Amino acid sequence: MSAHPLSGAFMDAQTFNPANFDPALANPTVADQPLTYRPAPRRAGMPGGDANAVIRQHLPLVRRIAWHVHGSMSSMIEVEDLVQVGLVALVEAAASFEERGVEFGHYLKSRLRGAMIDELRRQATTTRGAMRRRRQYHEAVNTLSQTEGQAPADEAVAEKLGITVERLRADYKTAEAVRMEAIDDVYADDLPWFADDTPDAFEQLAESDLRDALIAAISALPEREAMVIQLYYVEELNLEEIGQVLGVGAARVCQIKSAAHARLKKALASQR
Repeated sequence: MSAHPLSGAFMDAQTFNPANFDPALANPTVADQPLTYRPAPRRAGMPGGDANAVIRQHLPLVRRIAWHVHGSMSSMIEVEDLVQVGLVALVEAAASFEERGVEFGHYLKSRLRGAMIDELRRQATTTRGAMRRRRQYHEAVNTLSQTEGQAPADEAVAEKLGITVERLRADYKTAEAVRMEAIDDVYADDLPWFADDTPDAFEQLAESDLRDALIAAISALPEREAMVIQLYYVEELNLEEIGQVLGVGAARVCQIKSAAHARLKKALASQR
């Protein structure tokens, strides 16, 4: 018996070369198959056999929750915008739902309501405290209006809320959210707050020429008349104060000022 019983078993074997290794020869059943994409099987927790059918089935729920959130929390966003948010949440919920002891309907309700509230928070233009005060104020006004048959006074509303009238007017009546409106909806050329009071190029040129002519006319005035014009219009002194500076009476100052006005009018008229 040979001392190496296994040596004879490898006498006819060829030397292994890693460069010539072909996996198809080693496992032809796997290597011959083409690489293809197979979608993952649907989760067992998804109700029904078709995700699209589930989405269509719960469309009325989206609109119902959107109207509920819109009516109870905020009117600053259109209900159709909340519906769009809810549709996105519905598609995401149908794709990610996993049954863990919770029905899809209950899970979807919380998912839709949470998505819509998150959207309201992102677009909120006021704080939660201001929203709460505004809601309390409107509830008090509605209650007193139904009881008295007319709009209540601030004193009655303040007494209903248990606060002072000053705080009611400062914190409750003014707790209104900022409204964002498209400029195209409110803009008009004839509205005064959109009017531009900046003079055009022709007006600016005319004013520049008039200013230069006025400066030249004042420079051409006699010394005393030019001084009276400067003290009256620049230093804003009255006639008596100018008279004290010049050592004359107020009547004389009035005459000098009238003469200066006449010279200036004549000089400016010749420029036109």
